[in-house]
Amino acid sequence: MKKGEIRLNGVSKIYKSREKRQGFSALNGINLIIKPGDRIGLIGHNGSGKTTLLKIIAGIARASEGEVKIEGKINSLLEIGAGFHPDLSGLENIMLNGLLAGLSRKRVLELTDQIVEYSGLEKFIKMPFYTYSSGMKLKLAFSVAVAANPDILIFDEVVSMGDEKFIKLFKRYFVEVLKQKKTVIFATHVLEILPLYCDKTVWMEDGKIIMEGGSKQVIGKYLEVERKA
Repeated sequence: MKKGEIRLNGVSKIYKSREKRQGFSALNGINLIIKPGDRIGLIGHNGSGKTTLLKIIAGIARASEGEVKIEGKINSLLEIGAGFHPDLSGLENIMLNGLLAGLSRKRVLELTDQIVEYSGLEKFIKMPFYTYSSGMKLKLAFSVAVAANPDILIFDEVVSMGDEKFIKLFKRYFVEVLKQKKTVIFATHVLEILPLYCDKTVWMEDGKIIMEGGSKQVIGKYLEVERKA
């Protein structure tokens, strides 16, 4: 396998409930190959399995069945504030999150000024993280993720919570992603932006892949089914 490659074979995820003997099946036999440099959009209704799939790829959750093969370093932005301590300052959290992202302490120190400048939070960087707005938390988390220079980047709907400045930052970064040919997986309900960022799209429902292919074709079919529903 090459850096940035992801292979899922028969991946299922069952969440067990204490109240019920039968668990909830969030993913059902997912087979998916993502090649290095692919930019994959992920669509489907709430509860379709998108977030569970992203968490398994990111290593946050484990598959109940099947095989997950990933080559390369991953960084994900799935939940605002995940991996950050609310009582630590933004500056201290850069070190904490950088270490969690797999960087050495020396490398985080080398990148700190760049991360702070990129986030645009110079005036607030020594304030406790719990005082940050959702948008500020998102900017800092995104800036650390970018600085970690992963081979695979995973984004969820959380990026849509950013303000206009963040969206511009996000778009500018994607231009660099295209040049560097990193692997990107981007789950969103804002269908119109997917063709701008993703060359392929995977449509999921009920924990299964319904269709995968070119973004315009998959989104077109998805909207056609939605109109008939």
